Amino acid sequence: MSEKGKQAKAFFMEGYNCTQSVALAFCDEIGIEKEKLLRMVSSFGGGMGRLREVCGAVSGMFLVAGALYGYDDPKDMQAKKEHYARIQELAAQFRAETGSIVCRELLGLEGKDKSPVPSERTAEYYKKRPCPEMIELAADLMEAYICRQNCLTD
Repeated sequence: MSEKGKQAKAFFMEGYNCTQSVALAFCDEIGIEKEKLLRMVSSFGGGMGRLREVCGAVSGMFLVAGALYGYDDPKDMQAKKEHYARIQELAAQFRAETGSIVCRELLGLEGKDKSPVPSERTAEYYKKRPCPEMIELAADLMEAYICRQNCLTD
């Protein structure tokens, strides 16, 4: 377990959603004010607003990757290609460890959960969910990716 993984998991246990937890662990690296970052990513928890689509931990990992390595010129096709390859690599690593990047599949849910009501964060909630481990994994993968990039540029 990496330091960022521990931090992200701890944020989740405080009540932040999956995306917020991963993003917060990298707040200093991406240089976005904590409150702004929390609001910015609040929609992605529960697999996109509890729609149970892309796992919020994966969305958090992608957000960090974009903030650190993303492109800003819409005509720079090479930068786009490189960034999409980076995102696909991170997704493949997560999928290799978990079997999916889809929230409902990771939770073993059939269909979409369209209820906007967040689940109560109880001891039972934390016991039956794989979310803390998914969050830790996403942050670990992102931290390892950053480490590899820093080694290549040093």
